[in-house]
Amino acid sequence: MQPKAKIFAGRATEALADKIASSYGIPLGEVKISEFSDGEFLPSFTDSFRGSRVFFIQSTMPSSDNLFELLQMIDAAKRASARHITAVIPYFGYARQDRKDKPRVPITSKLVANLIEAAGATRVMTMDLHADQIQGFFEIPVDHLYSSSLFIPDIEKLNLDNLTIASPDMGGSKRATAYSKQLNTEVVICYKQRKKANEVHQMTVIGDVKDRNVVLIDDMVDTGGTLVKAAEMLLEKGALSVRAYCTHGVLSGNSIEKIEKSKLEELVITNTIPKKNINSKIRTLDVADLFASVMQKVNSNESISGHFLM
Repeated sequence: MQPKAKIFAGRATEALADKIASSYGIPLGEVKISEFSDGEFLPSFTDSFRGSRVFFIQSTMPSSDNLFELLQMIDAAKRASARHITAVIPYFGYARQDRKDKPRVPITSKLVANLIEAAGATRVMTMDLHADQIQGFFEIPVDHLYSSSLFIPDIEKLNLDNLTIASPDMGGSKRATAYSKQLNTEVVICYKQRKKANEVHQMTVIGDVKDRNVVLIDDMVDTGGTLVKAAEMLLEKGALSVRAYCTHGVLSGNSIEKIEKSKLEELVITNTIPKKNINSKIRTLDVADLFASVMQKVNSNESISGHFLM
């Protein structure tokens, strides 16, 4: 018999979780968070978990309280005899720390994977990991969803002539190539060099963009520096227009202001990370229906391969 599904949310992603639960067709469960005067917090639940399939929705962007709150909720469900515990992490924080790129640094995304498993999760669901290999850091099933199922139809609606897909860096070339195949377009790669994190030192483009309408594809936008510099460079190389599609709108520091003043036509993100006061150049697509659909299929043990366009 199919276990009863219950959906709960951490404080960081309540608005998205409410939309997901509504699309799924069940009410969002109540989580009570008690806070101590020193900042320590304690989640508790009134619902019974025994024999249920529980979905905990929480993106794990900083602060680290978001991750720890998710771990606490998972631990509570495990100790209350939940049958299945799925950590639904629309934005998987610390994914950029997926390897040792210099001596004496941690592989934090592997550490996060270990913590989620140790807490008691039996499954993980996430979207557009910064590096696909992070799936292999887990010893439990990982449902890795792609925003391409939202972005590609949206790009098609633009009806752009001479469309070219671009990757803002070498690391995203696989993603850009997958989009170009789906859209039957040319693909170009921006090659960038950094002297330090979050700061682009030099950039050039591999491929021809003259008289082309260019769409940059990336998994996240943080400071916006790469996108802004890429847009300027592509226009200098003869592009007619440049817009960007990035799954996770981290948008730290003065990035929103930077994008508003940039030569980008628009930036399209999703609501995996809650954002307020975004400007007229930033448009948001909703991932709630996609997550709800996959969660329903997981609960009923159906195939989810139809959701993958990449």
